[in-house]
Amino acid sequence: MPTKDRYHHGDLREELLRASLRLIETEGLTAVSLRRVAREAGVSPGAPYHHFSDRAALLAAISTRGFEQLGARMISAREQADGPRDAIIRMTVSYVEFARTSPAYFRLMFRPELHQPEKHPETEAAGDAAYAILEDVIDDATRTGGLPPEDAATLALALWSLAHGLASLTLDGKLELRSAQMGTTAPELADRVTRMFTDLIDSRWPQS
Repeated sequence: MPTKDRYHHGDLREELLRASLRLIETEGLTAVSLRRVAREAGVSPGAPYHHFSDRAALLAAISTRGFEQLGARMISAREQADGPRDAIIRMTVSYVEFARTSPAYFRLMFRPELHQPEKHPETEAAGDAAYAILEDVIDDATRTGGLPPEDAATLALALWSLAHGLASLTLDGKLELRSAQMGTTAPELADRVTRMFTDLIDSRWPQS
């Protein structure tokens, strides 16, 4: 059925994004093309071009949405925390949980070809905004005097590396395997690993 008969303008864009995610989840990223997505959405081959200039623009839009959702989860985790240290632990676990529950988003978000500010500024901005949430928590720690300001940028990168590494292990099934062998769950193991990391720097961390 023609696009104009099936979707309102905004609904079509959302359906194209949903169809793309389904393809990534079931067949992998290589299955995504504007023509294939149009077929999955049940619209004409030219319909996606009303919203996306090419395949890269479509993927960038999905990546942007993923960073926005990840950022929202991290904000929620931070709001439930009791101080910066607890916020880091909760945010790391939420980062890993996002990868587990939204693998199509996560696999796409960090592809290097989508991180080109001159081509996809909205994707770059969304990624920066998510990272800034972590930086804000580190800034909270420096303002209390428990963390030297000169260490803030390095610690933010270290914590991101920890969270991303755990998330990647989750997608590969390795964290689930290890957690089962250790008699726990993947989220609990992520929490344990993060607590161990923060304990290593606890002498320089603000106490809640």
